Amino acid sequence: MTIKRDFDAVISEIAAYASSRGAFSYEAREVAALSLIDAIGCAVLATSVPRAMSLVDPSYLGVTQSGKIPVMGTTLRLDAVRAAFANGTLIRWLDYNDTFLALEWGHPSDNLGAILATAHWRHSGGGPRGVLRLTVGDIISAAIRAHEIQGVLSMSCSLNARGIDHVAYVRIASAALACALLGGEEDEIAASVSQAFVDGATLRCYRHAPNAGSRKSWASGEATSRGVQLAALTLAGVEGYPSAVTAANWGFQEVFLGGDPLRLAQPLGSYVMENVLFKVPYPAEYHAQSALEAAVFLHGQVAGRLDEIEEIRISTHRSAIRIIAKDGPLSNPADRDHSLQYIVALGLIKGEVSYLDYEDQVAGDPRIDVLRKKMSVVEDGRFSRDYLDPALRSVANSLEVIFLDGTSVARTVEYPLGHPRRRGEAKGAILEKFYANVASGIGSARADAAMEATSDLSRFLEMDVAGLFSLFVRPDDI
Repeated sequence: MTIKRDFDAVISEIAAYASSRGAFSYEAREVAALSLIDAIGCAVLATSVPRAMSLVDPSYLGVTQSGKIPVMGTTLRLDAVRAAFANGTLIRWLDYNDTFLALEWGHPSDNLGAILATAHWRHSGGGPRGVLRLTVGDIISAAIRAHEIQGVLSMSCSLNARGIDHVAYVRIASAALACALLGGEEDEIAASVSQAFVDGATLRCYRHAPNAGSRKSWASGEATSRGVQLAALTLAGVEGYPSAVTAANWGFQEVFLGGDPLRLAQPLGSYVMENVLFKVPYPAEYHAQSALEAAVFLHGQVAGRLDEIEEIRISTHRSAIRIIAKDGPLSNPADRDHSLQYIVALGLIKGEVSYLDYEDQVAGDPRIDVLRKKMSVVEDGRFSRDYLDPALRSVANSLEVIFLDGTSVARTVEYPLGHPRRRGEAKGAILEKFYANVASGIGSARADAAMEATSDLSRFLEMDVAGLFSLFVRPDDI
C-alpha cells in the first residue's frame, strides 16, 4: 500500500522494502539458511558461558520468568522483548556470528534476536495482529531484508567515524522487520523505523581502551530487543515521526551526522546476504580473521622457535588499524578478542583459537605479551583500497616473522575462509562448526537431529517456526 504519511525518503524506502513480498534467489536463501543455523549454533554454544547466562536468565535479576518464546539452548520461556534480548545476546556473545564490512562494520545476524522472537510470537501466541502460521522460509526472508537494511546503510554512512556504534543500524533493521512480522502495514513499519531513529545513537566507547568491556557482547541484544519493543508500541497505536532523519536542528542527520545526508547506498535487494562474511573456524573480530589464518599457517614453522623471533610485521588495512591494533595491557576478554596482536600471537603459539583463549587463564601465558611487544602494525595502501572496492571487498592481512639469524617466514591472506570468494570451500566447514557448537551446548543427539532437519533446503524452509525452535531446546525440556 502507499505510505499514508510523508516520511523521510530513507525511512520510506526501508518501510517499502520491509513490507514487500518478492521472492529471493536460491543463492540468497541458501546463504541465509547458513547464516540462520550458524547464528543459532553460536547462541547454543554461548549458553555454556556463565556471564552470558547471568544476563539472559531473568531469575538472575530477580524477575519471574514469563512468556512462551524459547531461548535457544535453554529451558527459558520469555516474552518477546526479553526473548529478543536473550537470543540476540547469545548469538553475539562469542563474537562468532556473521559480519558485513563497509564504511561501517557490523553483524547483520544480530537482527535474528528480533526476527526469531516476533516470528514465534506471531506463529504461536498471536501478537498484536493475531496468529499466523509462519515457517523457516518466512524467517529467512526477514533475515535477508534485515541484513540488507543494515548492510546498505553501512555502505553509505560510517557511524564509527563519528564515535557512534553500529548497533544503531541493528535497532533500525530490527524495528522494521519486527513490525512486518507482527503484521504491520507499510506506514506502520515506517513509523516504527522513525522511532528507531528517534532513539538516537549509542557511543562506541565500550569497544575501545580504556573502556573496553562486555557491553559489546550484549549491545546488539539490547538493540534488537528495542526494535521489537518499538514495533509493538507502534502497533499499539503510537505515532511515528516523519522527519526523524531530516528535521532541522533536531533530526538524526543534524544531531549525529553533522548535517550530512543519510541515504541508502544502493537499491535494497539481497546483495548483503549474498556477500555476508562468515567466521568459520575462529571466534575473532573479522578484520583479524585473515591475519589469524596466516598465523595458524605459520604456526608449524614458528612455534618451536619463539625465543628466536626478532620481529613480527603485520601489514593490514586502515579499518583494522582503527579498531583492533592494540598495544599495552588488555584488561578482559572483550579487549583481547578485539586485539589484532593478541589474536596473531595466539595463532603463532597455539595453531588454533577458541573463545576460551580470551579468558584470564590463557591470557596469563607470558609468551603472548612477549610476542606482542615484537609486533609492528602498518597500513598497506592496496589492502585499504581493496577493502572498500565493491568488486573485491578483501579483508587482507600479511604476516612476516623475522628471526634473529636473519631468516624469515611470511604469509599473506587476502580473503579469509568465510569470504564470499571462498563460499564453496567454506560451506562444509560452516556446517561442521554448527554441529560442534550445538553438540557442545545441548548434546550430540540434538546436533544430529538439527543436522538432519536442516540438510535439505526446500524441506527446511517449509518447517514451521515452532518446529525450528524445538530443535534447539535442552533435552530436559522436550
